[in-house]
Amino acid sequence: MKLINFCNRVIEFSFYALFLLVPWAFWKDTSELFELNKMWLTWAIAVIIAATWMTKMILEKKFSFKRTPLDIPIALFLISQIISTLFSMDSHVSFWGYYSRFNGGLLSTITYIFLYYAFLSNFQTNAVEVVKKSLLLSLISGLIVALWGLPSHFGYDPTCLIFRGSFDVSCWTPDFMPTVRIFSSLGQPDWLAAYLAILLPISLTYIVINRKLWLTIPLTALFYLDLLYTRARSGVVGIWVALIFFAIAYFWSQRKRMKSFLSVETLKSPFSLSIIGLLIITFFIGTPVSQLSIFTLEGITQKFQTMQAQKKASTNPAAATSTSAQSAYNGGTESADIRLLVWTGAINAWKDNPIFGTGVETYAFAYYKYKPVGQNLTSEWNYLYNKAHNEYLNYLATTGIVGLGTYLSMIVVFFWLFIKYYLSNIKKGVYDVNHFVLNIALASSYVSILVTDFFGFSVVITNIYLFMIPAFVLILMQQENKATQPQIVNKAAKIETGISIWQWTPIFFMLVAACFSLMTLLRFWQADVAYALGYNLDQNQIKEYKQAYPNLHKAVELRGSEPLFKDELSVNDATIAVGLVSQKAQDENTKKQAYDIASSLTQEAINTSNEIISEHPNNVVFWKTRVRLFYTLSQVDSRYLSQALYAIEKASLLAPNDQMIWYNLGVLYGQTGNIDQAISALEKTVTLKPDKSSFNKDAHYALGILYNKKATDKNGKIVNLDLQKKAIEQMQYIIKNISPTDMETLKSLSEWAK
Repeated sequence: MKLINFCNRVIEFSFYALFLLVPWAFWKDTSELFELNKMWLTWAIAVIIAATWMTKMILEKKFSFKRTPLDIPIALFLISQIISTLFSMDSHVSFWGYYSRFNGGLLSTITYIFLYYAFLSNFQTNAVEVVKKSLLLSLISGLIVALWGLPSHFGYDPTCLIFRGSFDVSCWTPDFMPTVRIFSSLGQPDWLAAYLAILLPISLTYIVINRKLWLTIPLTALFYLDLLYTRARSGVVGIWVALIFFAIAYFWSQRKRMKSFLSVETLKSPFSLSIIGLLIITFFIGTPVSQLSIFTLEGITQKFQTMQAQKKASTNPAAATSTSAQSAYNGGTESADIRLLVWTGAINAWKDNPIFGTGVETYAFAYYKYKPVGQNLTSEWNYLYNKAHNEYLNYLATTGIVGLGTYLSMIVVFFWLFIKYYLSNIKKGVYDVNHFVLNIALASSYVSILVTDFFGFSVVITNIYLFMIPAFVLILMQQENKATQPQIVNKAAKIETGISIWQWTPIFFMLVAACFSLMTLLRFWQADVAYALGYNLDQNQIKEYKQAYPNLHKAVELRGSEPLFKDELSVNDATIAVGLVSQKAQDENTKKQAYDIASSLTQEAINTSNEIISEHPNNVVFWKTRVRLFYTLSQVDSRYLSQALYAIEKASLLAPNDQMIWYNLGVLYGQTGNIDQAISALEKTVTLKPDKSSFNKDAHYALGILYNKKATDKNGKIVNLDLQKKAIEQMQYIIKNISPTDMETLKSLSEWAK
């Protein structure tokens, strides 16, 4: 039947679009340029595949669903995610995923699992060809991504050309500079490295089987060059672990044809020559893995320069001091040290929620509660971590031992199937070499995902391959064993050409549902664009609150179920309201209108915040926003200060080691006349962050002022010498350790000395 063949083609080309388009999908007007658009495109493609697959089943009059050896672990994993979502500290986040990421939420997991079964269930006689075309399109997409990112290393970013019309890197902030670490259309260097590490073994396969070497050799070199330019240690470690796996599996399968692993024949093989080529590239470009950098040209040069500097320093001690001071400066805390602290927080969260975790994708809020105090002493002391920076610990913290266990079971069963297939084919000695090597490459790519996920976390494209690589391998394995498999009958040929009304009716309603789903996705995407514009206008650098207002309202109208939009709108309402009340009116009429509008906006802000907090009581971010809201309103009506105080007290319970919350709690206690509680909160603040930062200067200064206030009576006479001594000590600490010339501190010390 032509319609069934059409459905097959739609499904086939939808998968091609998935592998071709998702890696370089991004848009400049969304709140998150990269991951959000990749996830939205994946969902849209999944909807098209689902609608077409169901239409096909209706036409064939049968339920078409391919059973696989991974069914049980996948089912258990999905059940664990559903249960974790039901008992989550924030079910909305667990279902959709952390906003701007979305990958990892229950809906994304369902999507990846659906794509796995859709691929296996819809391609029968041409399944192997579809796999090969999908991989070819993956390499083409990777080529586009690699070429897009490469010029940015040299200061010419195509993304900036599109965004701002200038072929340079001016559209990025100094902390996010592609000349230091490229990220192309993936949005982050580690994500680009993880993606390229997946593609490299596949491109290497074509070299091993001597296919189009004029194209595959430069392609492999380009992928690896870009990977090195990401400066991502996780990606470099991931690809070399994958290549070692590839080498062992490949040469072991060829051992009977070779005299030894170190024979000339082995060294002259395409695989060995490719590895040598990658090592040569590494030597000249360098590696982010410091332990290996001594074997690169950069490392050798630096070592030589160090020796020269030491030799010079032996005759010039001042130069030695300067060199030592310069080398000690690293611009921030070592990422490995920060990662260990984040991992500690993940383990602490799991210990309190051992079975099903805190809820799928709730790490951003759970970490606040379990954040180690040591985090406050790093350069990223005020960062919000929405992932544990280790996929396995992330699953452990958010979905518990059940979630992690079932996730690992999928991995273990897949490798068990691969090893069983691998050993069986070697034993028989009869197999399609091309398919066999391709399966080894796919397993190697899978290994790279597992390694990069250990040092980071999954994103949309890596999770697509995490679920699709097993589907590819199973199809190629089935092709190897087709002689022992039952023959597939083309059911479409047996179906009558006529389509009854009983078939057209469900097809019609199903297509309407699909169109509605696609329109909903489009509407939600448009809501994000409106939110992004409103949010950017609200920021301190711009402060165009009135211009932001209609955009934030549009976002809420288009997607009223998203609390993040309402959260930003509530603060925007309060800020505009305060501005209207504070402005000088020319006449009573204008003044009354301003007050009426301000009153309406104030009520809208409070009602919106009340709604958010009642629906998401465990989300510390929303409580912090509520503090801002009521503190803003208190600037014109001091009655709101008590509500700001209540909100920050609640936030302190959800984030007991967050020094910023405790500082603001101390300030609010002081402003409401609770001096003893203010002192206690600020004492905890400086205990949580005992360093010499500018933030700590403010905390010590506020604590000194409160000690002085407590130590004196209303006439300014000292009534408590111990507290006054503490006040002076706080100011002296600032002068000695943080800011020797701070005018406010010096002024306070001068006044207290009189």
